[in-house]
Amino acid sequence: MGQPTAEKMQCMEVWGGNRATWSQFGVPGLDVWLYSEPLETNSGGGDVYYLSSCASGRITRMLLADVSGHGAEASPIAVNLRDMMRKNVNIIDQSRMAEALNNQFGGTERFATALMSTFFSPTRSLSMASAGHPPALVFRKKRGEWRSYEDETTDGRNMPIGVLEDTKFTSGKIKLDVGDLVLCYTDAMFEAKNQSGEMLKSDGLLDLVRQANPERPETIVPETLDRLRELNPENLNGDDVTVMLARANGTGVSLKDNLLAPVRLLARFLGLEKKHVSTS
Repeated sequence: MGQPTAEKMQCMEVWGGNRATWSQFGVPGLDVWLYSEPLETNSGGGDVYYLSSCASGRITRMLLADVSGHGAEASPIAVNLRDMMRKNVNIIDQSRMAEALNNQFGGTERFATALMSTFFSPTRSLSMASAGHPPALVFRKKRGEWRSYEDETTDGRNMPIGVLEDTKFTSGKIKLDVGDLVLCYTDAMFEAKNQSGEMLKSDGLLDLVRQANPERPETIVPETLDRLRELNPENLNGDDVTVMLARANGTGVSLKDNLLAPVRLLARFLGLEKKHVSTS
């Protein structure tokens, strides 16, 4: 897989897409690694990833979604979902943002599973709403232990996006200590099989992830993908594959940016400040 492309995101910047990528990002409070590979080397697939930094860098938004279908036939819908996420990035409340996405996506005659999360760097709090998506995995450095996100909190479980309009969404919240990790992935990994042909699901995937070194997070994604391929030759060959890994790094924003954040946010709402948009 080689080394990821390294970038540092600035305030008011968004990045995302549904194309192949292996990238690393730095935002206040988090290091993020993102790998995505559409089915059969298509130019785009049904997996969508999205990352934004706003409120002077205090708020990071992350989205990982899987549109029904895969490869080229799902690509236009995936692009549509990414654009919807960009339009709703200024909705502060996590649950309201999910509800807005759900209502807008309902007209596409498709559904999507998703993990939508918001990280607030001053308190290192992570809010996450799951829309019918496989659960994230969480590593707690103090305990030296990987667990399912659903073992951390049972809040935030919702129906997939686009199934029913006006659905109310809930979010769970956890606090990340420095060195904690959160791994999100699409169902190509959840539905991967062991040597006996049985689906791994989250428990089986946990066993593989535990073999990686959490002190070297840059190796976790490529090593886990390699182990999946070694486990069963059919794994990762029949669907788009996307993985997002985030590590709490303890960094923050300056006092000046903290004080100016409300002013800049108001300016953004009023359309007085431009944003830089980068999409793959």
